[in-house]
Amino acid sequence: MNKNLDGKKGDDITVLLPLGTTIIDNSTQEAIEILENDISVLIATGGRGQRGNHDQTTDIGRIPGETHQAGEKKELHLILNLIADIGLIGLPNAGKSSLLSVLTRATPKIGNYPFTTLEPSLGTLGKIVIADIPGLIEGASMGRGLGIQFLKHIQKTKVLLHCIDATQSDPLTTYQTVRTEFEKYDERLLEKKEIILLTKIDLVQEKELKSQILQLKKIKKEILPVSIYNPESIEKLKKALENSVFHS
Repeated sequence: MNKNLDGKKGDDITVLLPLGTTIIDNSTQEAIEILENDISVLIATGGRGQRGNHDQTTDIGRIPGETHQAGEKKELHLILNLIADIGLIGLPNAGKSSLLSVLTRATPKIGNYPFTTLEPSLGTLGKIVIADIPGLIEGASMGRGLGIQFLKHIQKTKVLLHCIDATQSDPLTTYQTVRTEFEKYDERLLEKKEIILLTKIDLVQEKELKSQILQLKKIKKEILPVSIYNPESIEKLKKALENSVFHS
């Protein structure tokens, strides 16, 4: 009209994502990982509005070739890998959720049956972030049970707390079941610092507990017997976690 206007520029759209998110472009398979706070990443460029008529004419007529430009359109796949200092791992019903609730103020669902935890839960012990990661079964690396949903969340942790139910008759086989799935999924998981927790020690006799510990000593890793009903064992665990995260 007669107001010498141009096409309005659109506002930037910012989408907030949690740390640990991987953004994958479905067309190019290019991946961007969000690992720091307050970092902006340009995913798609907006369009350019066409200039108004007053800027496209001269005394002798219209300036050719001045057109608008459409914005980019992309299809993305977002994957969230939790970032935690410590990951509680182990077979289903190994007491991970109960430990998280005692160590932190988290309130995960707790029950005496497999797969109570269907998604990771987070809690904090001081400045230490602990993740209760869903239990896995043999074949998890191939997608059985909670499969990849479990395994992908251990990749960002610094220390693994491998929980083994002290009432199990063969703790060494239980331990190796989890380690085998690690190896099949990503061998780098085997290199992470690991502490073995014998959980639910209040349910076994002292003689039986000593036998369990003796079997696990073949692994040559730190072994801590714990029970949520034994405050002394929980305090020892807290100190071990602080040493592992801050002094390793």
